[in-house]
Amino acid sequence: MNEPIEFYRHALPKSTAAAVEAVIASPFLTSGSVCKRVEGMLCEFFGASHAFLTSSWTNGAIAALLALDIGPGDEVIVPAQTFIATANVVELVGATPIFVDVDPHTLLMSAEAAAGAVTERTRAVIPVHLYGQMCDIAGLRKALGPSRGIAIIEDAAHAFESSRDGELPGSHSDVAIFSFYATKNVTCGEGGAIITNRADLAQRMHSTRLHGMSKGAADRFQGGRYNHWDMTLLGTKANLPDLLAALLPDQIGSIRERLPERQAMANRYRDAFRGLPVRLPELLPGCSTAEHLFPIHVPPAQRDWAISKLNAGGINVTVNYRSVPDTSYYREKYGFRPEQFPVSYEWGEGEITLPLYERLTADEQERVIAAVRNLADEIAFREDKSAAITGAR
Repeated sequence: MNEPIEFYRHALPKSTAAAVEAVIASPFLTSGSVCKRVEGMLCEFFGASHAFLTSSWTNGAIAALLALDIGPGDEVIVPAQTFIATANVVELVGATPIFVDVDPHTLLMSAEAAAGAVTERTRAVIPVHLYGQMCDIAGLRKALGPSRGIAIIEDAAHAFESSRDGELPGSHSDVAIFSFYATKNVTCGEGGAIITNRADLAQRMHSTRLHGMSKGAADRFQGGRYNHWDMTLLGTKANLPDLLAALLPDQIGSIRERLPERQAMANRYRDAFRGLPVRLPELLPGCSTAEHLFPIHVPPAQRDWAISKLNAGGINVTVNYRSVPDTSYYREKYGFRPEQFPVSYEWGEGEITLPLYERLTADEQERVIAAVRNLADEIAFREDKSAAITGAR
């Protein structure tokens, strides 16, 4: 009997063990010289002026919102189809998330949809590069207009190595935020990063990611003596320790060389599923996607049955994601209804994410493909049977 295929297995190189050992032997487990080195690598990788490692995408986003002075009375536009953290960070600083539906083909928030949701209270927009395909940030900047002073915060959690028309995350936004969560293409288990080209924001985020303090631990002991610090503004605890940052350099250095392998695996899925009764997000010309996740969509009435069927065949899958306004918290607080965001709701009710990672072998991927093809045949039969019964009534 075949072993179950896990949804995800990391591919951290053995060299990271030595990097962690070196940190353990050093005076600093928290943010220190390793973090500074990785932040320099991020600036070089993205062509950014400033970079800050954070303990998670979520805490990085909170630090960015605090640096922008966004809080009660302000509105932030977010897509309805995303992970809950995109909207939760807005709630956590006391502002109001304004949801917009996504494009039915790409599942990305369009510049037109975002611009159409702007009010006098709008302070920021958070476009999400869902599954690794980038939104049109240059178009969004143009649609918002420079005179409005609306910040663009890119949710680039899925898009570390993505590009659009040759441009990387952070090229046209005020802030781009990444995730190094356990399943990300670049990972340290938990963590994230912020990049920006705005010197004013960089100065504020230096403090807002560490309680509002003017100096971090390494700076307080710089030069072999204690240096006083001050609290200049309200912040959160969002810095990453050297102990985790040590896992990142080798991955950042090799990510572009590893991307073609992920893209080839994703294209193998696309070729195998062509013509089946499953939907896939449409790929845009000019976009090089990170292929962070590989989602398919089946008829919502069949989704949970399909997951059980795949699990019974030894294929572990998950759901990424459901419509955020349809979760209990947002539905009960704001009274949202599924028909307000029909694309996001329908996609979220039928989405299944398949295994896609570097350690997935060719044989394992063929097993996943065979399972989905068999599933598609059964879905078509079940749909025809259901239609016949409905018609008979």
